[in-house]
Amino acid sequence: MNIGELLDRSAISLRVSAANKKKALAVIAEIAARNFHLDAGEVLEALTEREAAGSTGVGYGVAVPHARLDGLERMRGVFVRIEQPVEFEAVDDQPVDLLFALFAPKNAGADHLRALARVSRVMRQGELREQLRKARTADALHALLVQDAARPAA
Repeated sequence: MNIGELLDRSAISLRVSAANKKKALAVIAEIAARNFHLDAGEVLEALTEREAAGSTGVGYGVAVPHARLDGLERMRGVFVRIEQPVEFEAVDDQPVDLLFALFAPKNAGADHLRALARVSRVMRQGELREQLRKARTADALHALLVQDAARPAA
């Protein structure tokens, strides 16, 4: 599974203002609802429940919030870049500005875990993170992320 299969250009937002973690998750929920024909409240509730189990802040200013949702037929992604990093209780205690949210159908099984692993591997690349922070358009950001499609899965 590659990033191109998960992320549509319309599910990318790169000038997001969010004062805190909850507001960042609410923005992601709105984008997911609009793009995947879901209820924003249900998406936010699922993301919030997952965060309550443990932060999805993976370090280096990155978070990978995720949830399983009714109403999805396949894995989907949302990418958000926050203008001012927010506290996210990340493993390295650093604030987060890059969020790649993953949404899986309720019955996704191992596909959900494979997608999480793939996104985590991609987002661990320091050079890519810096390019994502500098990208000026959603198209540019999408192109950077889907370059991953050409690389073999590790």
